[in-house]
Amino acid sequence: MMGTKSLVAFVLFALLVFEGYFTEKVLSATVTYDHRALVIDGKRRILQSGSIHYPRSTPEVWPEIIKKSKEGGLDVIETYVFWNYHEPVKGQYYFEGRFDLVRFVRTVQEAGLLVHLRIGPYACAEWNYGGFPIWLHFIPGIQFRTTNAPFKIEMKQFLAKIVEMMKKEHLFASQGGPIILAQVENEYGNIDGSYGVGGELYVKWAAETAVSLNTSVPWVMCVQDDAPDPIINTCNGFYCDRFTPNSPSKPKMWTENYSGWFLGFGNPIPFRPVEDLAFAVARFFETGGTFQNYYMYFGGTNFGRTAGGPLVATSYDYDAPIDEYGFLRQPKWGHLRDLHKAIKQCEEHMISSDPTQVQLGKNLEAHVYYKSSNECAAFLANYGSSLDANVIFNGNIYFLPAWSVSILPDCKNVIFNTAKVVSQRTLGDSSFSATTSVNDFILEPSSWSWYKERVGIWSNNSFMNSGLLEQIATTKDTRFGYGNHEDASFILDEKITLNHGNNTIDLLSMMIGVQNYGPWFDVAGAGIFYVALRDLKNNTNDLSFEEWTYQVRVFSSQRSLWTTGAAPPVNQSLIWYKVEFLAPEGKGPLALNLASMGKGQAWVNGQSIGRYWPAYLSPSSGCTNGSDCDYRGAYDPSKCLKNCGQPAQTLYHIPRTWVHIGENLLVLHEELGGDPSKISLRTKTGQEICAHVSETDPPPADSWNPNSEFISQNPEVQLTCERGWHITSINFASFGTPIGKCGTFALGACNADILSIVQQACLGQEGCSIPISTATLGDPCPGVLKSLAVEALCSD
Repeated sequence: MMGTKSLVAFVLFALLVFEGYFTEKVLSATVTYDHRALVIDGKRRILQSGSIHYPRSTPEVWPEIIKKSKEGGLDVIETYVFWNYHEPVKGQYYFEGRFDLVRFVRTVQEAGLLVHLRIGPYACAEWNYGGFPIWLHFIPGIQFRTTNAPFKIEMKQFLAKIVEMMKKEHLFASQGGPIILAQVENEYGNIDGSYGVGGELYVKWAAETAVSLNTSVPWVMCVQDDAPDPIINTCNGFYCDRFTPNSPSKPKMWTENYSGWFLGFGNPIPFRPVEDLAFAVARFFETGGTFQNYYMYFGGTNFGRTAGGPLVATSYDYDAPIDEYGFLRQPKWGHLRDLHKAIKQCEEHMISSDPTQVQLGKNLEAHVYYKSSNECAAFLANYGSSLDANVIFNGNIYFLPAWSVSILPDCKNVIFNTAKVVSQRTLGDSSFSATTSVNDFILEPSSWSWYKERVGIWSNNSFMNSGLLEQIATTKDTRFGYGNHEDASFILDEKITLNHGNNTIDLLSMMIGVQNYGPWFDVAGAGIFYVALRDLKNNTNDLSFEEWTYQVRVFSSQRSLWTTGAAPPVNQSLIWYKVEFLAPEGKGPLALNLASMGKGQAWVNGQSIGRYWPAYLSPSSGCTNGSDCDYRGAYDPSKCLKNCGQPAQTLYHIPRTWVHIGENLLVLHEELGGDPSKISLRTKTGQEICAHVSETDPPPADSWNPNSEFISQNPEVQLTCERGWHITSINFASFGTPIGKCGTFALGACNADILSIVQQACLGQEGCSIPISTATLGDPCPGVLKSLAVEALCSD
């Protein structure tokens, strides 16, 4: 058994190279925890973490995404483990391609980061069936996530499989690997009341089972107030500053800080303002937190049929700091990077003491960390949602915007405020928004092929049953009116005309993701539950228990079934299309524009890029327009929405490694009807970036030094292109009183002509910085508060 202060060996490798040979020297270290923090090599650590799910991207881009995460200030990468794809058939395991877990963990290690491995094995994650394999559903007598013998046998076996695999590859910290934390179960506390005593016993069993596997690293349970020692219970949510662990010996940890929210078909796109996200993070560390994880830091894509249900979209972008295609989402990435730098400047003080609270007024407070009696760091907070304030702290006056936190690493100088965003921005609503840096390529093939499916029961693999069957049990989740994610059930009430005598009713039912969350979700059914005829006099004839004939639709790719022609038929339901195309030149990801299609699935060179559904429009009202959403006040998934009245998704990610030089094959299964001739591919050849910083904004957080006068340093405009691109033009530059926003900047009444200065500093560079100083830029209007606004174009 591992005690609450058991030691975890964390081994670091140093390679000493001498003429023609090398020796390997192992430096052992330890990982444990106390009431303040995780302790690595005998030292408490303040850790920033981010979720990246390995199957939601491809191995070829893992290194770049992880590198960007490190550059953003992360220390740890957190991921679930996805049982249903690692054991698709009982006893048969798969760890290749996007599911190569060992390769992913090693990639994180090679970047110099640590790993939190959330084995579960329940994941939720808007992942099909919550990560459980479908075959589990059919084990006689099984009940998921309760004190049920068949389930516990399978769960323990999979937990042991993953742990032993990590041990064999020397990936736990005690073996010199990056894994410093492991998780068992997931958010069970949200639903354990539905399981009664069985749930309580299950939690104890899961904890004991995890500890018995001897990982030599601490285990956590998220959202589990009764997590038994030595398991650390952790917080999930939009805010966790009020969270307290269930034992005074455990640190305050936040395993899911939602950077945005997931997307559902038929819904508008949710987003979370970075000012609010930064506020939540700063408040957490202000009030004693020492480990927080962004869910997600990179969301990625629900390729194939991995999306959970009901109706989770293919994009899992999540409004994360790194977007679905691997590009930095600015200013979110940059503002959080600056926040991490500011918190890092306070680390020595934060690990030396518990915070001391100081009340500064209504909705105003400070928390002070003391390194010694005369050395401290402070967080000043205005947690009111409407009124800005001036506060007095240590004899000095500080301005605090509403819903913001200022960070003072020396209890004197403000090096960061969560509401003041000075990092660069990227023009456009998303990576592939129609801008001068995005190109559209119509497929324009010489010919199309198509195959129209027959409607009804027509093959010899059909079967009959008295009464309606539950769909999961019938199809075992193999491929083949609308609800939405919040309520997937719906009633279709249609007027029909019947012939005299016998009539046949054909019903087609398709699942869009198997349910992944909720109590007893494993026994929740899917499909058609009730069918009835009602005449004009409201007399009802229930057909639900009549004899029905079932056919699970399986596609045959026999060449003789296809028709070929110059122009494909349009607006046809249940039709297959295929076409060959040339991929645009370049190295970056591609986006397939399916706005002209209805609903279905798409494959490129045999790889499924997921489900599409442009025909399903979101409600026309309820949205805010991008930056107009007020970040102040508590956030929830319905607060900040965009793209009302539009499809949830029209662009679909094609990883560059899934296409090749020469002909590539696109296959579509269209269920409702669309026009494939209008399908196009989008590439991104550059980006338009901008920044706007004033004389009163703080200098960069990492420029603060306790031995220098911070106030004498200058704020800066900092611009950086995506790796491999360079600044090729300056589209706007003004020092004075420029007006407008990024993309619409204009000269104000006061302006210094600084275009040549900015061009000299930035053109041809991957990044540049321009100090805001009248000594350098001139002073076009003495005595007037001035700012510097710059717009630039990056390209390859």
